[in-house]
Order: sequence, then structure tokens, then C-alpha cells
Amino acid sequence: MQALVAERAVLPVEKAWWSDVPLAPNYHATAKFIRKLESIAILSDVERRAIESLPVKINHLEARRDIMRDGDKPAHCCLVVDGWVCRYKLLNGGRRQIVSFHIPGDTPDLQSLHLHTMDHSLATVTEATLAFIPHESVRDLTAQHPNIAALLWRDTLIDAAIFREWLASIGRRSAFGHLAHLFCEMYLKQQAVGLAKAYRCPMPITQVDLSDALGITHVHVSRVLKDMRAQNLVTLRRNTLVIEAWDELLRVAEFDPTYLHLEKRAAA
Repeated sequence: MQALVAERAVLPVEKAWWSDVPLAPNYHATAKFIRKLESIAILSDVERRAIESLPVKINHLEARRDIMRDGDKPAHCCLVVDGWVCRYKLLNGGRRQIVSFHIPGDTPDLQSLHLHTMDHSLATVTEATLAFIPHESVRDLTAQHPNIAALLWRDTLIDAAIFREWLASIGRRSAFGHLAHLFCEMYLKQQAVGLAKAYRCPMPITQVDLSDALGITHVHVSRVLKDMRAQNLVTLRRNTLVIEAWDELLRVAEFDPTYLHLEKRAAA
């Protein structure tokens, strides 16, 4: 049990590790943000240029590092440029509940613009590159471009829709159906921003991460994955998810993609 808790422990972030990084536009970082936003709505050329001009601080973090903690009062929004991060709640005894996974282009703490105290923690799942955008710059952007403000609001509403699906999965789906649902969701999210195709996508998360997301033991996760392989539904190869039978995976997951509200999807 102690070994499992140790494996789940998230390393602390040093104080003000971003403080010495200069603010400057970073087109690679904001391109990921634009790509994500255009998966759920349409941006004009003017709006794209406005987002490209946002000043950011770039930082690279190792896997399993806290980015922000429950109770922090951030002055910036975090944009995932590369790698995966997760939101989580930590309970007594090191018990962790992951409440969402995030991929490049996501801004998982966008709500900190208006909710000034973090009510959960944000951490890297893998080694990650992050861009930090000052709140004041985001507020200026939304004041000057009302359509971008509406789009960011839409993004937070989609986050809420995803939370509702996760709640339904934890409360009512079997472990098999829950994991199948998570795989469908992460594939479509990555496909929408050009990170997945041909029913293959990155899946760089451990069985312990999956157990903390599904609310079951990592041993149970291992059994479910074995059952999925036996039924030729999916395989996991070197941090890559290969979906062998998409239609059947949709069926067992009872998956309806409406809640993702994707406007643009690449061909499967």
C-alpha cells in the first residue's frame, strides 16, 4: 500500500519557477491554442492574429509535477503546448481522484480568470511544455474581441459537459464501459486537433492514472484492459492506443459524442 501511495505522489513545484522567464509572443504555443478553439468554433483572421500576439512564459516540467495546487491564487492561465496534464483532488492518505485529462491546446485552468482560488490541483501526467498567459492579457483580449470571449465561455461550458459524462461514468457505468467511454473521448478530442488518426492516438497514462480516473484499483484496470484485448476492442502499444473495433467500442461505451460539441473533425 505504501508503494502505491508513493507511486501516486505528485512532486511539488518550486516556488515562482516561472518568475524569471520573459514574457513574449510565442507562435508555436498559441498555434496549439488556436487549433483547439477552431475544433469547437470558427475564428476570423483578425481573431487568430490577436491570439498569436498574446504574451506567454514557456516552461518545461517533468512528469508528475504540480503546476498549481488546491488553494493557490494564480495570476495566469496555463496552456498545454506539449504533453498531458490532469486535474485532480487529493484526499487523506494520498488518495487521488483525477477529474480530467488535458492534451496540447487545452487551457485547463481557464476558470481562474473568474474563480480566483483554485479548488483542485493541476499536475503534469507526462513531461510537458506549458505556456502561461497573464490574466490581464486574456481579459484585454476578450474585451477587444467579444467573439473570443464567447468562445472561451463555450470552452468552459464544454468542460462542464465533460464533467457530467465523467460523473455518469463513475456513478453508473461498469468499469469496462467507463474505460471504453474514456478511450472514445480521448481519441475524438485528439482527432479533432490533428493528434490522432486511423483509430490510433497517444495514450501516455499509466494504469495507476487510469485507476485514479475511474475510481477503481489498478489491478481492476489491468483486468479490464486484458478483457478488452481478448475481445479485440483495443490494444495499448508503447503509449499508443490502437482501437481495433471502433463501432463495437462505441456500443459497449454507450458513447454519444454530442457532449464534446466538436465543430470540426478530421476523417477517422
